[in-house]
Amino acid sequence: MKLDDVQRIAHLSRLELTQAEAEAVLPQLQAVFSLVEEMQAVDTTDLEPLAHPILFLRNLAQPLRDDQVTESDHRTENMRSAPAQHDGYFLVPRVIE
Repeated sequence: MKLDDVQRIAHLSRLELTQAEAEAVLPQLQAVFSLVEEMQAVDTTDLEPLAHPILFLRNLAQPLRDDQVTESDHRTENMRSAPAQHDGYFLVPRVIE
């Protein structure tokens, strides 16, 4: 990556960079692209994707609670206060025409 590439990326991103700013950003972008190249060099052919990166760091199951019904259906009670309804749904005035 060269300084011209930084200016081109800045232009495509609609950023105005001075020459000094572009020179300061260049090593940072080079480090990012270097890291990406390292990551692309790793063979991941036989690896399963992780649901979450924490599973790689800790041998834990997903920290999610079990789905349990905690409330009963109150639709009929809730619909009593509706000024307008149709087939169990609240009717509201049209806002966008």
